[in-house]
Amino acid sequence: MFQRTMRTSAAALFLMLTAACGASAEAESSSSSSDLSSVTLRVGATGWKSEEAILKYAGLDDTAYKVRWNLFQGGDQQLQAIRAGALDLASSSEIPPIFAAADGDPNFEVVAVQRAATLNQEVVVPKGSKVTDIAGLKGRKVGYVQNTTAHYFLYELLRQAGLKWSDIDAKPLLPNDGLAALNGGGIDAFASYGTSIITAHQQSATTVGSGEDILSGNFLWSARDSVLRSPAQKAAVADLIARITRAYAYVRDGQEDGFAKITAEATHQPLAQARKDLLDAQAQRPTAARTVGDDTIASQQKVADAFAELGALKEKLDVKSFWTNALDAELRKAL
Repeated sequence: MFQRTMRTSAAALFLMLTAACGASAEAESSSSSSDLSSVTLRVGATGWKSEEAILKYAGLDDTAYKVRWNLFQGGDQQLQAIRAGALDLASSSEIPPIFAAADGDPNFEVVAVQRAATLNQEVVVPKGSKVTDIAGLKGRKVGYVQNTTAHYFLYELLRQAGLKWSDIDAKPLLPNDGLAALNGGGIDAFASYGTSIITAHQQSATTVGSGEDILSGNFLWSARDSVLRSPAQKAAVADLIARITRAYAYVRDGQEDGFAKITAEATHQPLAQARKDLLDAQAQRPTAARTVGDDTIASQQKVADAFAELGALKEKLDVKSFWTNALDAELRKAL
């Protein structure tokens, strides 16, 4: 069942990428950085288009360039789209770029970091489960979203509980497929994030482990190499990332209720819960962009080394090979 589900998901992703490639042409490097009207950025979003929504809510969506938002179930799919030429800019945790670069020939670079909350990153079990902690997962079927934060924090939680990856029957699943398997009895627990965890709790799932204090809070903006060769596209990327930072600052300045209402409608959760989640997230770690630094590269290297130890990577990966400071000056100015 799991293999069939993954094949179906992969086929759907391929069709989506093909459509995206046919629907959008890249802005070429001949454009000047001052002329952004010809630029169209194809940008990824996970879960729901929260960045697009918050820009509109804050009145910051009036860009000189066009933005085409594309929705994915995870950052791993966004990096696949980058590799396939269907996206210009991807947003993800530290993990997806590691696997996208593992073949040694990435066509993208990490250009900026967005600091954000690590809430709703959990291992959950269905209502009535006898499992109460991570140690109780031994010998059980555990779903997880492969090559994402869920993969990493599940591994770390198992290690902290004295278990090895081989002590569980690990099942790689996309978020929606994992929820269906959890509710249908196909798996005993599910490691996931974001809206899938929100939905799981609405369906009476309970938390047995959290990645809140395991994850760094570094979320990465990865741009295709062609974007970095285009002055106009580079300027547009820097501007967009800075606008998102300003939009979150606007929300934190007494506008939480309005954006919580938008979030509740998009994620199909009660308004009170959406407001609490928003306040908790911004209290834990206000969403804001920063430039590339040695510390952010070192943080991702630690994660890559963990995946090498797990055997998920064939060999150790030097992550600094796909980081760049090329956007730093423009991003500092835009911020």
